Amino acid sequence: MDETLSTDVLVVGAGPFGLSAAALARDHGIDALVVGRPMGFWHDHMPDGMLLRSGVDWHLDAAGVHTFQAFLEERGLAGDEVLPVPVGLFREYGEWFCRVKQVPVRTGLVRDIARRETGFEAELADGGRLRAEVVVAAPGVSYFRRLPAWAADVSARRAAHSCDLVRFDGLAGRRVLIVGGRQSAYEWAALLAEHDAEHVDVVHRHPVPRFEPVSWAFFDDYVDSTLQVTGWWRRLTATEREAIDMRCWRAGRATLEPWLPARLDPAVVHLWPDTDVVNVDGGAGCDTVQVTLSNSETLTADQVVFATGYAPDLARVPYLAGLLEQIATRNGFPVLDENFQTAVPGLYLTGFAATQDFGPFLGFVKAAPAAATILLRHLQARWA
Repeated sequence: MDETLSTDVLVVGAGPFGLSAAALARDHGIDALVVGRPMGFWHDHMPDGMLLRSGVDWHLDAAGVHTFQAFLEERGLAGDEVLPVPVGLFREYGEWFCRVKQVPVRTGLVRDIARRETGFEAELADGGRLRAEVVVAAPGVSYFRRLPAWAADVSARRAAHSCDLVRFDGLAGRRVLIVGGRQSAYEWAALLAEHDAEHVDVVHRHPVPRFEPVSWAFFDDYVDSTLQVTGWWRRLTATEREAIDMRCWRAGRATLEPWLPARLDPAVVHLWPDTDVVNVDGGAGCDTVQVTLSNSETLTADQVVFATGYAPDLARVPYLAGLLEQIATRNGFPVLDENFQTAVPGLYLTGFAATQDFGPFLGFVKAAPAAATILLRHLQARWA
């Protein structure tokens, strides 16, 4: 395809942060075009049957009109009827939001982004090209899969990160080893048991987490402060930031949803807390994977699932490769100013990639409207 389109703002990524930013920009007369598949990560990397940990007050609209609750009302549903929220329902909301906001989306992938005298030029996988004065990148966490060092010793056909194993029917009657002990590990274990896996082992280095209700209302103060005080997170002391990090960790990682234990069939799901994998035998040509644990137990699996989370590494985002030397990074994250702008003028990064400079809550959908608002303020000042 040989065509070149132009827009004021190119948004790369059609997840919550990308859609929220594009919608708000367009609400204020700024031409914005999104490249990606609306809610693509939520379709391709989250399993049907997954239940979200958020409430019905989390949404994408910085204008506060086309909220998740508005979407539910249009369908005649009350908020308490959909808790916990099924992932499929929130996917539908994101797609509805994109339609009602009339956000233009170019479905496809960006292959490369290059600086030009008047802005940026993006090359698309289908051969098309886009010119934009500003680029807002919202790379999904699938770029940042974290794997243990020994993952390389397991045949690729026998192992996958949890975000890449979201269809479970093919594992009926099979033995599965899950490495990790947070929400995704335990929810994948429940889903595998419900899809008739023969045996599921869950191995992690920490004790069994608590299973208790969690209120995410404390996020509201952090998000409001981020909006009201420019550079709020970076103005905090190291001690204050550490306290917020710990509070988010306790809510999001040390505590899991109370509806999980009833779904963990003890005849199928076996827990191995306070243990680690110390030896692996399962390379190419092996029909199974055998692991030895730190307690000397040996487990055999037909499939390994790495529910080991995500680690920042901007070098893994392929479309930023041509700009990477110009983007200052720290600990794998981009170094951003108070408006989400990188060291490359006109290039902004939002979502998970911004959590180092804006706080851990920036990685949650709850913060998408706030991030869009901060971006809009800077874009309006740019073109004032």
